[in-house]
Amino acid sequence: MKNFTTKKLTLSAVFLALGLLLPFLTAQIPSIGMALLPMHIPVLLCGFICGWRYGLLVGLILPVFRSMAFGMPPLYPTAAAMTFELAAYGFFTGLFHNLLPQKKLFSYLTLILSMVGGRIVWGIASAFLYGLGDTAFTTQMFVAGALLNAIPGILIQLIIIPPIVMALKRGTAIENAV
Repeated sequence: MKNFTTKKLTLSAVFLALGLLLPFLTAQIPSIGMALLPMHIPVLLCGFICGWRYGLLVGLILPVFRSMAFGMPPLYPTAAAMTFELAAYGFFTGLFHNLLPQKKLFSYLTLILSMVGGRIVWGIASAFLYGLGDTAFTTQMFVAGALLNAIPGILIQLIIIPPIVMALKRGTAIENAV
């Protein structure tokens, strides 16, 4: 049991480090970098591989830690809302991965359900945070932020995450980690 916990903590630290570093690859063009959602990928993978508890924690820590260390994303309201969103991604991915059958199709279903859940949580958190600042969070802002501007990142996630999870399952990394 102790060995599994150590492995999950180590993998979670790797995913946290990836979440801190991946945005540097896309930061040269901010509009493209934000659309590719580079911090989302490690959190989603952490939920799949380490489970919902670790995915939740990495998602909670990553946006605020990155904001404080590098100044991006801005702490309020962006990183604050992303904290709830990414925590939801890590939680939902780990939860659905454990609840649904362990087949390729269900990796996609887990990912899609997690992305929908995370975007809903982001919308609720954004509405609350913008409301604190006396700014309305409109339906147009939600659709733009959760869907339209995120399409490239959503596609990248759908293309790379399930094959990575399937490859790790074939290599028994997930069964040994979870």
